[in-house]
Amino acid sequence: MTFTILVIDDESTLRTSLGIGLGAAGYQILTAQSGEEGLRLFDRAKPDLILLDHWLPGIRGDEVLRLIREKDRDIPVIVMTAQGSIELAVNSMKLGAADFLVKPFDLEQLENLVTKGLERVRLKKEVEWLRRQYQEKFQSSGIIAVSEKMKSTLELAAKAAQGTDTTVLIQGETGTGKELLAEYIHFLSPRCANPFVPLNCGAIPKDLFESELFGYEKGAFTGALDKGKKGKVEAAQGGTLFLDEVADLPPEAQVKVLRFLEQKEYFKVGGVEKKIADVRIIAASNRDLKAQVETGNFREDLYFRLNVIRIDIAPLRDRKEDILALFNFFMMKFNEQFSKRFVRIEKKAEEQLLAYPWPGNIREIRNTAERIVLLETGDSVLPEHLARLVGKPDEGDGSGRAAPPWSGLNLDEMEKLYLKEALRLTKGNKTRAARLLGITRSALFYRMDKYGM
Repeated sequence: MTFTILVIDDESTLRTSLGIGLGAAGYQILTAQSGEEGLRLFDRAKPDLILLDHWLPGIRGDEVLRLIREKDRDIPVIVMTAQGSIELAVNSMKLGAADFLVKPFDLEQLENLVTKGLERVRLKKEVEWLRRQYQEKFQSSGIIAVSEKMKSTLELAAKAAQGTDTTVLIQGETGTGKELLAEYIHFLSPRCANPFVPLNCGAIPKDLFESELFGYEKGAFTGALDKGKKGKVEAAQGGTLFLDEVADLPPEAQVKVLRFLEQKEYFKVGGVEKKIADVRIIAASNRDLKAQVETGNFREDLYFRLNVIRIDIAPLRDRKEDILALFNFFMMKFNEQFSKRFVRIEKKAEEQLLAYPWPGNIREIRNTAERIVLLETGDSVLPEHLARLVGKPDEGDGSGRAAPPWSGLNLDEMEKLYLKEALRLTKGNKTRAARLLGITRSALFYRMDKYGM
């Protein structure tokens, strides 16, 4: 990363020596001999740092500083003067100078101040780069809000993001995009330059949960790695720890998470050194945690710790305005991936898409679009392409209408059907089946075990 420094000083010898010295240190140097010229260069070149002489012909240095600050409140400006005084230094700082330097000075002294001033600029550029990466990810992952419900959800997420340490609980059915929303909150938060670390609470055997969360020391237990292991909390230091499927935590694990949330301190398994955690917690559940508390399956005190800000993601059947937008989004995405050219959806096919309740939510609509674009030909999505979403005539309910294939099925039954279909399509390849379903391999094994598959 190359930084540009603008030197504004009427002494040609100083401008030349600073250009040579700072140029040798790897900086790009621009010079101006007056305040007017300096302001023009500032507007044109957008430098990263400014070295500004206080006593300039024409516009004085303090006026130049004031005009710069009107346009940019963050750029570091180091004021240089041959007539240093405490009063002058204080006034420069009040006007927004990052530092104050009395002439004559040595190059090492200046380089130290420049390094200090540019550190903040470097961090800002890194954050901006990360934001661009996240933005590209969200634009390619399907965070789409046409409906008022989803717009309100994203607005609440943006507000929640500003609380650096505030715990957030995201609730929504399977496939509604809870992890993506958690990443969106992290991306908008002051912690975005640090890691986002997910932990699927339902995919970890209860005996390994503590070591997965906190890590372990060398020789902590039989089978432990010789060098120990870093836990998810340590990996997320400074950033966000996402606890997915938190309702699946067994009682003993709930106690450990509660203690950690209360104290933000922990010990590695087999360790004696207390560690301090600087992480934000975002939890998610596809079940109503309050209902889980009432049935005795989830600790009430842990629920209250997690439920500081609660964000509910509505299922697709309750925000039909998003269905066609999402389908079109994924259709175009898979057009690019498979070199296809689907550009429209026939009217009757649109009606079918809107009539179907999408029990698998965004994950299901994504998989449907992928299957059609990959297997079908032409430029239009036709009703026959959506045959899997239409009930058979003999499945009627006595009213003369065909009953849809999802009639009488609960969420667990639908999930089991999806697992079977994914394994059939991939001929039993569990890695590919997990990728098709949009879940991790360990989460696939957990669900297969859950349903006795």
